[in-house]
Parts: sequence; structure tokens; C-alpha cells
Amino acid sequence: MKKFTTSIYNSFALIILILVLAGCANEQEETEANPEQEPALEEETTSQDEQDDESSTADRSENDATDETDTTEETTSTTDTENDEPNSANDSALSAYSSEEIEYARVWLQLGDNQDIEAVDVTRIPAGTSLNPGEEDIDVSYPEDVIQLRGSRIVDGMITYSGNGDGTINVYNIPYRWYGGLSRPDNVTADDIQQEREEIIENTELVEIDPGNDEEVINIIDKLYMQ
Repeated sequence: MKKFTTSIYNSFALIILILVLAGCANEQEETEANPEQEPALEEETTSQDEQDDESSTADRSENDATDETDTTEETTSTTDTENDEPNSANDSALSAYSSEEIEYARVWLQLGDNQDIEAVDVTRIPAGTSLNPGEEDIDVSYPEDVIQLRGSRIVDGMITYSGNGDGTINVYNIPYRWYGGLSRPDNVTADDIQQEREEIIENTELVEIDPGNDEEVINIIDKLYMQ
């Protein structure tokens, strides 16, 4: 009987040992079956870190681009301000004079025969006025309002023109005195004169006027005499 009990006890202990060994084997198999779980976690963490690094780099690039744009705009603004200063000074120098006076002086400075002049007479001639009012038999008149700038002497010269409002003028080739101040030659017919005056009207010269030097412009303005 005692031997029988001992045999049963040994059998029971063997079964428990087998179960324990089987449990350990199963745990080892599960561990071996999922070896990539921890590396996968590491890869996920690495991927997130890389995304954070890329996002940070993109933010820095955007901030650098913004700073560069601001610097460029500031430089451009400074340059524009510097460029505006001379214009403001020029405007200030001529601000005491009318645009007409400035125009007359600039035209004379560029086209006048004599710059060392005592006075410049300014005459406004309305459209429809005869080129030479003293000739009743010649019917040629100005098609537009014109300005005539004339010195007090023949050597000073004369300029007859109309303004276009864009810095250019139309110059009429009108002499200081018709026929040199003498009477019409007998060998020149009225038809010849008519044709000559019509050619003057049809062949005006387009001239672009230079702004010139402010001091010189003011010097001529002070010598203008408005009729």
C-alpha cells in the first residue's frame, strides 16, 4: 500500500513538472514569434523624430525667407527715399514759380540764340491769328494757340511754339522779322508767300525739352516779361 501511494505522488510531481516545462516553452515561443515589436516601436519613434526635424527645418527656412524679404523691402524703401530727395530739392527750388514760367525759361535755355540776355518778351498768340498780321493778302494763320519768346535785339533770336503738355513742343520756323525787316520784294508773288507760310504750318519741328539746371532756369525766369 505504501509503495502504491509513493508511485501516485511521483506521478503527480512528474505531471506538474511537465506542465511547468510546457508553460516555459510556450512563453519562449511567443517571444520568438514577435521579435519585431520593440524595433517597430523604435522605428515609429525615429520616424516621428525625423518629421519633427523636417518641420523645424521648414520653419527655419520660412523664417529666413521672411527675414530676407523684410531686409530687401527695407533696402528698397531706403533707396526710394534717397532717390526722392533730389526730386524734392528740385521741386522746392522751383516751387515759387508757375509751370508756365518754368516752361518758357526751359524752352529759351535750350533753343534761344542768346543766353546772355537782358529780357525775354513772352507773347501769347491765339489760334486763327495770321502769321504776319501786316499782310492782308496772305491768308495763313496759326491752327492752334502758340507762345512767342522774343529777345529785345535781333541777335537774341525768337522762338514760336506750342506746348504738348508732355515735355515736348512744336516749333514754328517764324523769322524774327519778315523779309529782314524790309518791304516785300517785288519779284516775290503773293502765291509764293502763301505757299511758303503754309509749309511753315505743315512742317513744325517736334522738340523734347530738357529740364535743365534749376539755377539757370530761375535766372531766365527773372528776365521774363509778359505782354
